[in-house]
Formats: sequence, structure tokens, C-alpha cells
Amino acid sequence: MPNLPDVVLWSIPAFVLLTVIEVISYRLHPDEDAAGYEAKDAATSVGMGLGSLVFDFLWKIPIVALYTAIYELTPLRVPVLWWTVPLMLLAQDFFYYWSHRGHHVVRILWACHVVHHSSRKFNLTTALRQPWTTWTVWPFYVPLIALGVHPAALAFCSSANLVYQFWIHTERIGKLHPAFEFVFNTPSHHRVHHASQGGYLDRNFGGILIVWDRLFGSFVAETERPVYGLTKNIGTYNPLRVATHEYVAIAKDLRAARSWSERAGRVFRGPGWGPAARRASVAEKPAVGEKPAVGEKSAVGEKSAVGEKPAATETAVTETAA
Repeated sequence: MPNLPDVVLWSIPAFVLLTVIEVISYRLHPDEDAAGYEAKDAATSVGMGLGSLVFDFLWKIPIVALYTAIYELTPLRVPVLWWTVPLMLLAQDFFYYWSHRGHHVVRILWACHVVHHSSRKFNLTTALRQPWTTWTVWPFYVPLIALGVHPAALAFCSSANLVYQFWIHTERIGKLHPAFEFVFNTPSHHRVHHASQGGYLDRNFGGILIVWDRLFGSFVAETERPVYGLTKNIGTYNPLRVATHEYVAIAKDLRAARSWSERAGRVFRGPGWGPAARRASVAEKPAVGEKPAVGEKSAVGEKSAVGEKPAATETAVTETAA
């Protein structure tokens, strides 16, 4: 087994120090236009982060067992060397992009990921607002294991990706050098990702690199100041409700569904999807924490698919991206 450090554990002191510095910066130089901090919101984010450590440990037991089985079956092996680790980080970031993008456009996956975007603030504690149901993530990385990447090496790369993304959850850093902004994910790019404006919806999915978004048509640069939150904000600081509210909404929709095709759509189509006939007769309001599906109507209009421009007859929506 590769002997790799626990980068998340080693980074905790830096997380605490940077958060304290950011809080002090708002006290010394307040910005009325920035989302800033709110005690209850920050406490919820920290609580969600601590809870995710517990639940992630539980989910990892069956996932590691499955990864190990796949690793033992494949004849391929990728050694952990000084030059292979950067390549594994690059490959993990590529699959992270598709995992992240998938968690925006499939509702059952969105039910997990919505947690991270449930805050109307955007600061370093927002980075800690992690889901408790990350069992939806593992299938996206099966190709890496099948190609011979050791499960421990994948865990190291995933942790490094997560640690990198901590510092980009801030409004205190503006745009950086154009060359850096072109290649890497930055606070500016990630503010777009968390924003609610229609033109910002479902954009900038990258983890460490932003080049995947540029290649696959999901990149948008920050122009106007973002507004953070969900399509319909959940209005609670209860960690259990934050963690489960979209699953509850899915269950309610399934009970009200009129056909098996509608039930499948409520689970596997985009967030906010509804039957066409019902949408035509009356615009449905999205459930708490929902957003409209890619290319589907919502109560406030329509949005185009990732990387597409809205049609001339479409209405711009003002909802949150995840």
C-alpha cells in the first residue's frame, strides 16, 4: 500500500488560521456588497463539515472494499513515483469534473451535492459545508481503479483536490494573474459556480483546474457580482435538514407522481424537472433546495443546457448554480 500523507489532516491548522484571518479582515475592512459572515450560518457549515468526517468514514468501508476488489482484478498497476503522482492528480481532477457536473444535472446526485450550495454566504467556512451522503461519488472514479491506480493513491489525490478548493471559497481575493486564471480554478471562477444569476447557472465545475470547463463548454468568467443561495432557500440552520432536504423533496414528488415514467424523471432527470403536460398547464414551483433541470422550464423561466446559449424565446432565469 502506498505510504501517502493525510493531506486533509495536515491542512486543518491552515484551515483554521485562514478562516480567522478572513473573519478579522471583514471586521477591519467590511464590504457591504460581500456576503460576509453570519454566526449561525458559519456554525452550520462547520457542523456539516464535522458530520461529513463521520459519515464519510462509514461510506468508505464498502467503497474501499469495492475499489480493492476491482484493483485486485485488474492486471494493470500504476506505481506511486515522483512523476506518476502528478499524472494521477491530473486524471483524478478530470474525473472530478465529470462527477461534479453529473451532480448538477441528475437530481438524485444533486440531492447529495445541494448541501454544499445551501448557504447564502460565501466564505471559507462555506468550503466546510460538505454533504453526508457521498455514496453517490464513487462510480465516477472506477475507471482510475480499473486502470491500476491504488485506492490509497486515489484517496490521496481526492484529498489534495479537496484541500486545494478550500481557499477558493472567498470574496476577499479578486481576480489573479490572467495566466493563472486561465489554467487554475480560482476564487473568481468559483464565485460564479456558487452564484444565482441565470448566466452563471451550472458553470465552472473544475476542482483544481479550470481548463476542463474551457474544453467542455461550461466555463463562464465572473462579470457581475454573484448572489448566492439555492433556487428556493431552505431557511434552516439545522444540519440534519440541510443534509436531507432534497431527499425529502424527492420522496414527496415520488408519492405525488402519476406514472412510472414520471417517477423515473423525478429521480434521474435534472433538478426541477416535471411532466411536460403539467408544466404546460401551470408552472411548477421548485421544491425547497431545487433548481430547474438543464433545458427544462422552471417557475421563473428556462435555462439552456451547459455550454449552450438560450434560444431567442427563452427567458433568463435568476436561480442558483450548485
